[in-house]
Amino acid sequence: MEKSESPRECGAGISSDDGGACLVFALDEQRYAIPLRAVERIIRAVEITQLPKAPEAVLGIINDKGRIVPVADLRSRFRLPARELRCDDRFILLRTPRRPLAVIADSVGEIRFFPPDSKDSAKGALPHMEYLQGVAVLDDGLVLIYDLDRFLSLDEETALDAALTGGG
Repeated sequence: MEKSESPRECGAGISSDDGGACLVFALDEQRYAIPLRAVERIIRAVEITQLPKAPEAVLGIINDKGRIVPVADLRSRFRLPARELRCDDRFILLRTPRRPLAVIADSVGEIRFFPPDSKDSAKGALPHMEYLQGVAVLDDGLVLIYDLDRFLSLDEETALDAALTGGG
């Protein structure tokens, strides 16, 4: 049986409605964050099944309690080197307006509240990183805040829909 962790349980009183609350995770040595309102739960990594005709940004699919969930490749989006899935990796299960989605994290840290004055817009600081909504400047370094709404383009969403339904 998979053990899952609810981000709300480790949030120390932060509710998922808090606009600045984010789940911090790592890819290689860099820290990223996803708005907590989109996080469903965190599970141990499981085998990913290839999905024919899926866009390049999708590694495949997993079965989460009978629900088929596409797995997004954040490493390629952030121009990080690809690597094999490890047994100590985590999947962060997300709720998006279109579908559930999983992203792979090397490790999952804490839930942080980023006040508006701790964030800079990614547009000015990192104009070529369209997958970021901002950068949080903290005493112990930077946290790049991931923009879930921009992960897949309209064409990629259409291709994923077709792959999931067996069309295309």
